[in-house]
Amino acid sequence: MVNRLIYMDNNATTPLHPEVKKTIAEGLELFGNASSFHSFGRNSKKYIEEAREKIANIINSQPEEIVFVGSGSEANNTVLNMFACTTHTCLHVECGKTILTSTIEHPCILESVKCLQSQHSKVFYLDVDKYGRIKMDKLDEYLSLGKIGLVSVMMANNEIGTLQDIKKITELAHKAGALMHTDAVQALGKVPIDVKDIDVDYLSLSAHKIYGPKGVGALYIKKGIPFCPYIRGGHQERGRRAGTENTLGIIGFGKAVEMAEIEIKENTNKLLFLKEKLSLGISKSIPDISFNGHAKECLPNTLNVSFDGAEGESILLYLDLEGIAVSTGSACSSGSLDPSHVLLATGIEVEKAHGSIRFSLGRENTEEDVEYVLEKLPRIIERIRKMSTAYEVSK
Repeated sequence: MVNRLIYMDNNATTPLHPEVKKTIAEGLELFGNASSFHSFGRNSKKYIEEAREKIANIINSQPEEIVFVGSGSEANNTVLNMFACTTHTCLHVECGKTILTSTIEHPCILESVKCLQSQHSKVFYLDVDKYGRIKMDKLDEYLSLGKIGLVSVMMANNEIGTLQDIKKITELAHKAGALMHTDAVQALGKVPIDVKDIDVDYLSLSAHKIYGPKGVGALYIKKGIPFCPYIRGGHQERGRRAGTENTLGIIGFGKAVEMAEIEIKENTNKLLFLKEKLSLGISKSIPDISFNGHAKECLPNTLNVSFDGAEGESILLYLDLEGIAVSTGSACSSGSLDPSHVLLATGIEVEKAHGSIRFSLGRENTEEDVEYVLEKLPRIIERIRKMSTAYEVSK
């Protein structure tokens, strides 16, 4: 019988914030179509616009620069697919069609650019160092080729938590005449985001990573920057994203952002403390381990650990039997038995990549949760290693 349930997979998704639950419950009567001119529609529209202002405020943009979409993946696809447009009408003539991205992006980026390549778009991939940081010399090298239309680099990696210097990357991209997009889905609510400071042209967000509802995201589009709709039809979102707005999802997103802005400092301090306690506890109680990602330039909640001689899937399942939920990598690729593309890109051996676990802490985790994990994990690793001939050979 499991003594307790502990959720440490917050980079995959998060539970609804209590205030978000309350806001959504209060909005259940908002059935009016926000595109309708009557009072029912106008009422829904009012709540949508209030949420838009909250999202604009947290990233220091203007409300009209925010477009609501169905997910962070849709936001990313919207930007990338502009560069497959054969009419060239959606981009300024000076802009090339070549896309420059990194080897550690979220699958929705990598699969999209792979599809664009099959449609004869040109794509270059930036390598990263052992910490998951973009190699700036390679960025310079590719940008010097000219005709780069878009640079797309994620702000915070979902698997290892490494943060990129988006401001510097944007500066170099703009100097070369390219537009800049960043997937900030994992960064929102965990680190400050100021679009005026980093100067990106497009930025993707999602609600369910910050204790908001699933099925709603947002795309920031800098005023005056070329844009072409991905989903066409009606005039919703000022003609930039067709489809009746997800009113409940959007107001839930707005409330989640409001709470994130209020709680970010308190949550950051707490998460850093818990992550440090977990990291030190693992180091002291389990031999032959290594930590992945950057030690300092990283998300406050993310700890990725490789355990020699232990399969990540086995560790995950044994932890689950003890009521502890973790991940072996991105939830979007968890159906695959292949090792993490992120870890391989940082130069980690296949065996170590296979033996990696991601702990992603959240606002509901406690010191007692970490202590429970540290009580159960060493014995699990020891048990798995005893069954592993590979570990015995390596010893």
